[in-house]
Amino acid sequence: MIGHSVSMRRIMEVIERVAPARVSVFITGETGTGKEVAARAIHDRSGRTGQFVAVNCAAIIETLIESELFGHQKGSFTGADRRHPGLIERANGGTLFLDEISEMRTEAQAKLLRVIEERRVLPVGGTQEIPIDVRFLAASNRAPKQAIGEERLRADLYYRLNATAIHLPPLRDRLEDLPVLVDHFIEEANRDFKRDVDSIDPEFLAALKTYHWPGNVRELRNVFESAVLMTHSKRLSVEDLPEEIKISTNRETSFTVFLGSPLQEIEQEYIRRTIEFADGNKARASEMLGVPRRTLYGKLERYDARHKSNGRSNGNGHRASRNDRLT
Repeated sequence: MIGHSVSMRRIMEVIERVAPARVSVFITGETGTGKEVAARAIHDRSGRTGQFVAVNCAAIIETLIESELFGHQKGSFTGADRRHPGLIERANGGTLFLDEISEMRTEAQAKLLRVIEERRVLPVGGTQEIPIDVRFLAASNRAPKQAIGEERLRADLYYRLNATAIHLPPLRDRLEDLPVLVDHFIEEANRDFKRDVDSIDPEFLAALKTYHWPGNVRELRNVFESAVLMTHSKRLSVEDLPEEIKISTNRETSFTVFLGSPLQEIEQEYIRRTIEFADGNKARASEMLGVPRRTLYGKLERYDARHKSNGRSNGNGHRASRNDRLT
């Protein structure tokens, strides 16, 4: 875990405290914030001698999730030509990290809950349970309460895994960590690609600070891998950045609000400008605003209906101008 910001220091302190304990930890945060890095840090400091096993629940075919997690016996289904130890069994004595757990079908979640509570796993097609000693860590880029409300995550499983919660902030909320991250990724890319980049232009860092980073730290790492690999200089400049980051340096990143303005008008203007900042991508704008996409769409529909209503009430056929419309 890299960073000197207040939020990152608090997270590191929590990791140090919970690592030696056997408690489950539920890690939340946007895509690319480093949830698996945090899980590995917990395992590395836990003193557990078994493996750290990570599984992306969204990447496993739905019909195979139980076989992958719990294992299966030979002949339990077509193609099962030998006994297959599941991920839980392979993590025995160590840690199992369940990334994007809200993407696991709810039937498998119910069976997983039983395994966690009873510390025993029954392979698909098996008749005898296998005792296990596994520490369970889980993560999701969805807000847990939202996932529960959408019936993507079982409430009982969430509360069983959420003995301790860690939330990883998006990169845009800890820009004070950029200098140390920059140094780390330059050093990493130099080592991987045998380059000798040793500095960056001030304008380069300024551009990083104005960009929104929808892909968070993972996206930042990719930017430096590309920049260090492709540059012809030992010093990175704005010209070494992807086009979308160059463009962001010319965007408005703030606007003035006058005290006494109606709250509804402020919200409407804030949403409009955020959508513009996101190049019209409403899905990305909803992430930036921290609201579900359907909430944003609902607000846009209400604003649009209000504009149309105001246009009709004028009695002169006036319609909202292009600059007034949000969509």
